[in-house]
Amino acid sequence: MDDVFFQALVNLFALEHLFFLLLGTALGLVVGVLPGLGGVAGLSLLLPFVFDMDQASALAMMVGLLAPTTTSDTFPSVLMGIPGTSGSQATVMDGFPLSKRGEGARALGAAFTASLFGGLFGACVLTAAIFAARPIILLFGLIEQFMLIMLALSMIGMLTGNNALKGLATCVVGLVIGMVGYEPHGAFRLTFDLIYLSDGIKIVIIGLGMFAMPEIIDLVRRHQTISEDGTVLGKGWIRGVKDAFKNWFIVVRCATIGCIVGALPGLGGSVVDWIAYGHVIQTSKDREKFGTGDIRGVLAPESSNNAKEGGAMIPTILFGIPGSGSYAIMLSGFILIGIEPGTEMITTKLHLTYTMIWSLALANVFGAGSCILLAPYIARLTTIKYGYLAPFMLVLIFFAAFQATRIWADLISLFIFGTLGVFMKRFGWSRPALLIGFFLSTRIETSLYQSLQIYNSWDKIADRWMLWLLVALTIISIIAALRYNPNAGKTYGEDGDHTTRNRRPQIIFTLLMLGIVTAAALDGFKYETMGRIFPFAVGGVGLLFILPLLYQQLLATEPRTALCDRETNTETVHSEWYYLLWIIGMLLFMSVVGYPLGAMFFIWHFVHVKVGKNHLRNGLLGLSAFVFLGILSGALTLEYPPGLLQWFTATYFDYEMPFWIGGPQ
Repeated sequence: MDDVFFQALVNLFALEHLFFLLLGTALGLVVGVLPGLGGVAGLSLLLPFVFDMDQASALAMMVGLLAPTTTSDTFPSVLMGIPGTSGSQATVMDGFPLSKRGEGARALGAAFTASLFGGLFGACVLTAAIFAARPIILLFGLIEQFMLIMLALSMIGMLTGNNALKGLATCVVGLVIGMVGYEPHGAFRLTFDLIYLSDGIKIVIIGLGMFAMPEIIDLVRRHQTISEDGTVLGKGWIRGVKDAFKNWFIVVRCATIGCIVGALPGLGGSVVDWIAYGHVIQTSKDREKFGTGDIRGVLAPESSNNAKEGGAMIPTILFGIPGSGSYAIMLSGFILIGIEPGTEMITTKLHLTYTMIWSLALANVFGAGSCILLAPYIARLTTIKYGYLAPFMLVLIFFAAFQATRIWADLISLFIFGTLGVFMKRFGWSRPALLIGFFLSTRIETSLYQSLQIYNSWDKIADRWMLWLLVALTIISIIAALRYNPNAGKTYGEDGDHTTRNRRPQIIFTLLMLGIVTAAALDGFKYETMGRIFPFAVGGVGLLFILPLLYQQLLATEPRTALCDRETNTETVHSEWYYLLWIIGMLLFMSVVGYPLGAMFFIWHFVHVKVGKNHLRNGLLGLSAFVFLGILSGALTLEYPPGLLQWFTATYFDYEMPFWIGGPQ
C-alpha cells in the first residue's frame, strides 16, 4: 500500500501532470463562468483532444476541467441571477439579492470558501470509500453487476426529473439510442442502411446535443444579461470568508449531503443544491431572511455541489455507473485512454485511482484560489451580452462534434440530437437520464447476455442473496417513484401556459418518444432468438412507461408548469424554432464555403442582427473566430468540414485550399 501511495504522489506532482491539471482547471473556470456549458458540455468538447494523450495527462485534464466548474459557476449565479450550471440554481436565491445590494464580494468570498471545503471534503470521503469498498465489490458477480445497473437506472429515472414516468421513459429512450449500430451477435441494428450509424452514435454528440445546444438557445432567446453595474463587487471578501467559518456546521452538514446525493447514480448536480438549500431552511429558526440575501443560502448549496463530485466518483470508479451526466462523459474518456472502471481500479490501478482523487482535491484548491484572485476580471466576462457569446459557442460545439468521426454527418447528428434536447428541456424530459441510459446501454446488453449464458438455471441464482436484494431494491425504487411522485397524473402547459390549449406540442413530442421505443421493439423481430431479447425488453418496458404518460396528457385538465425543467417566467421574443433555423442556415452556408469561412460570416451576421449594426466590430469578431480556428487546426493537426468551394477548387482547378480555410492537412 505504501508503494501505491508513493507512486500516486509522484504522479500527482509530476510537472507534466500539474501542467495539464492547471490547463484543465483553467478551462473548467471558463466553462463554469459561461452559462450554457457546464461539466457535460465542457468534457464533451475536451474528449476529442485527449484521445492520443497518456493516461495520467488525460486524467489530469478531465478532472481539472470538471472540478472547478462548480466553483466558477457561482459568478453568473451571484452577479447575473443566471445559474452557471444546474448545480448553482439555488445559489441564485440569496446570492443575487446580496449582489444587488452591493455585497457581491461577500457572497463570492463565502461561496468560494464553502466550495473549497466541499471539494476537499468530497475527496476525503472518496479516499475512505475506496478502502471500504474493496471487500464489497468482490461480492458482485456478473448478474449482480447487471442488477446494480438496473437499480441505478431506476433511481436515475426516478430522481432526475420532475415526473417519474418521464424520467423512467427517458432512461429507456437512452437505451434505445445506445442500441444503434453493431450488436453483440453480429448484426447491424437500427442503422436504416446508413453506414454512418453502423458504428453507433458518439457520446460527444449526445453530450453536446443534450446539454450545450439547448442551453445556448434557451439563454439567447431569453436575452438574459447582467446589469451594467455587475462588475461592482463591493467590499466584504474577508467577511464572506468569516461567514463560512462562522457557519461551519452548515458547511459540513451540506457537504455531507452533497457526498451522499452525489453517490446516487444520475442525481448529482440536478438537485443536490436544492436539497442542501431546503435543509438549511428547515433547520433554521429565522427562515424569513432566506431569498432576500441570507449568506447561509449561499453557503449551503455551494458546499454541497462541490462535495458531490467526490460522491459521484464512487459509483463511477468502482462500478462503472456514472454518478452524474458529467461522469458519463468522464467514463467515455476513461475508455478512450484504456482505463476500465471496476475491480481493476482498486487492485492493479489503485495508484491511478488515488492520483484522480488527489487531483480532484488539488483542482478544487486551484479553482477556488483562482476565482478569488481573478474575481474582478472574471466578473467582467459575465457582463458580455449573450448575443456575442452564443455564435462563438455554437461554432465551438459543432467543431467539437466534427472531431467524432470527421465527416459532415457528425454536424447533422449534433443538430438532430440538439433539437431533441431543446424540446426535452422545454417539455420536462430528463436529459441526464437519456445521457446515462445511452452510456450504459451497451454494458447492460452485454451483461444481460453473459448472465443468461452463465446463470441459466434456478440452482445457480437461488442462493445469491446480493442479487435478490438488488432485485427487491429495484422494484421498490420503481414502485415508490410511481406511487409517491407528487406530480403524477399531471402535465404542464407549453412555455409556461397555464391553460390546456397548447397541449398538442407536448402530446406530439410524447408520441415521438413512443415511436422511438416502438421502433426498438419492432426491430427485435429481425434477429435470432438471443438477439431479440434486449430489443424486446427495452421496447416493452418503454411502452409500459410512455403509454400511461400519454394517457395522462390526453386527459389532463390542469397543466402544471412546475414540471418544466426551466424557468418560464422570462419574456421571450422568438421561439426555439427561430434559433434552430439560424443553425440550419449556418450549416447550409458552411456546406458551401467550408467551416472556417462559414463560421466567420455566421458570427458576423448573428451579432449584426441580434446585437447591433457595427460592421467594424462585428467583422473583427468574425475574423477573430477565423484566426482562432486556424491556429487550433495547425496546433492540433485538425481538419475542418469542407464545403462545395473546397471541392470545386480541388476538382476543377487541381488546387487544394490551405487547412486553415477548410482544406486537408
